[in-house]
Amino acid sequence: MAMNRETKRLLQKQGQITEDGSPKASRRPAPSPNAPKEPRTKPRQFFREVNAELRKVAWPTRSETINLSLVVLAFLVLMTALIAGFDFVFSKAVLFIVDQ
Repeated sequence: MAMNRETKRLLQKQGQITEDGSPKASRRPAPSPNAPKEPRTKPRQFFREVNAELRKVAWPTRSETINLSLVVLAFLVLMTALIAGFDFVFSKAVLFIVDQ
Protein backbone atom coordinates (compact mmCIF):
# COMPACT_ATOMS: atom_id res chain seq x y z
CA MET A 1 0.00 0.00 0.00
CA ALA A 2 1.58 3.27 -1.11
CA MET A 3 1.03 6.25 1.14
CA ASN A 4 2.74 9.56 1.68
CA ARG A 5 4.84 10.37 4.75
CA GLU A 6 2.19 12.54 6.35
CA THR A 7 -0.44 9.81 6.18
CA LYS A 8 2.03 7.22 7.44
CA ARG A 9 2.97 9.39 10.44
CA LEU A 10 -0.67 10.03 11.25
CA LEU A 11 -1.54 6.32 11.14
CA GLN A 12 1.50 5.49 13.29
CA LYS A 13 0.46 8.15 15.80
CA GLN A 14 -3.04 6.67 15.90
CA GLY A 15 -1.56 3.20 16.43
CA GLN A 16 -3.06 1.75 13.26
CA ILE A 17 0.24 0.75 11.61
CA THR A 18 3.65 -0.37 12.82
CA GLU A 19 7.00 1.38 12.21
CA ASP A 20 7.55 -0.48 8.93
CA GLY A 21 4.09 0.52 7.64
CA SER A 22 2.29 -2.81 7.98
CA PRO A 23 -1.15 -2.74 9.61
CA LYS A 24 -1.33 -3.71 13.26
CA ALA A 25 -3.37 -6.79 13.98
CA SER A 26 -6.08 -6.04 16.47
CA ARG A 27 -9.11 -7.87 17.71
CA ARG A 28 -12.25 -6.32 18.97
CA PRO A 29 -13.60 -7.84 22.14
CA ALA A 30 -16.63 -10.03 21.62
CA PRO A 31 -19.84 -8.55 22.96
CA SER A 32 -20.78 -9.92 26.33
CA PRO A 33 -24.05 -11.88 26.28
CA ASN A 34 -24.79 -10.62 29.80
CA ALA A 35 -24.28 -6.95 28.94
CA PRO A 36 -27.26 -4.85 30.00
CA LYS A 37 -29.33 -3.54 27.11
CA GLU A 38 -30.71 -0.03 27.03
CA PRO A 39 -34.46 0.02 27.52
CA ARG A 40 -36.51 0.90 24.45
CA THR A 41 -37.85 4.41 24.21
CA LYS A 42 -41.60 4.55 24.55
CA PRO A 43 -43.46 5.91 21.50
CA ARG A 44 -44.72 8.98 23.36
CA GLN A 45 -41.18 9.89 24.47
CA PHE A 46 -39.85 9.24 20.95
CA PHE A 47 -42.34 11.67 19.38
CA ARG A 48 -41.62 14.28 22.06
CA GLU A 49 -37.91 14.08 21.21
CA VAL A 50 -38.62 14.24 17.47
CA ASN A 51 -40.81 17.30 18.01
CA ALA A 52 -38.10 18.97 20.12
CA GLU A 53 -35.49 18.35 17.39
CA LEU A 54 -37.79 19.66 14.65
CA ARG A 55 -38.24 22.90 16.62
CA LYS A 56 -34.47 23.43 16.36
CA VAL A 57 -34.54 23.26 12.53
CA ALA A 58 -34.11 26.55 10.67
CA TRP A 59 -37.13 26.31 8.37
CA PRO A 60 -37.17 28.44 5.19
CA THR A 61 -39.72 31.23 4.87
CA ARG A 62 -42.60 30.99 2.43
CA SER A 63 -40.91 33.35 -0.06
CA GLU A 64 -37.62 31.39 0.13
CA THR A 65 -39.50 28.16 -0.54
CA ILE A 66 -41.33 29.65 -3.53
CA ASN A 67 -38.15 31.20 -4.97
CA LEU A 68 -36.13 28.00 -4.64
CA SER A 69 -38.99 25.96 -6.11
CA LEU A 70 -39.08 28.28 -9.13
CA VAL A 71 -35.30 27.94 -9.57
CA VAL A 72 -35.60 24.15 -9.50
CA LEU A 73 -38.52 24.20 -11.93
CA ALA A 74 -36.64 26.48 -14.36
CA PHE A 75 -33.56 24.24 -14.15
CA LEU A 76 -35.69 21.15 -14.85
CA VAL A 77 -37.29 22.80 -17.90
CA LEU A 78 -33.88 23.88 -19.20
CA MET A 79 -32.29 20.46 -18.72
CA THR A 80 -35.29 18.68 -20.25
CA ALA A 81 -35.09 20.91 -23.31
CA LEU A 82 -31.32 20.39 -23.55
CA ILE A 83 -31.58 16.60 -23.35
CA ALA A 84 -34.50 16.55 -25.82
CA GLY A 85 -32.42 18.68 -28.21
CA PHE A 86 -29.42 16.37 -27.93
CA ASP A 87 -31.68 13.36 -28.45
CA PHE A 88 -33.19 14.90 -31.59
CA VAL A 89 -29.80 15.88 -33.06
CA PHE A 90 -28.17 12.51 -32.32
CA SER A 91 -31.15 10.54 -33.67
CA LYS A 92 -31.06 12.56 -36.91
CA ALA A 93 -27.29 12.04 -37.14
CA VAL A 94 -27.59 8.29 -36.65
CA LEU A 95 -30.41 8.05 -39.21
CA PHE A 96 -28.32 10.09 -41.67
CA ILE A 97 -25.32 7.77 -41.19
CA VAL A 98 -27.42 4.59 -41.47
CA ASP A 99 -29.25 5.76 -44.63
CA GLN A 100 -26.02 6.37 -46.58
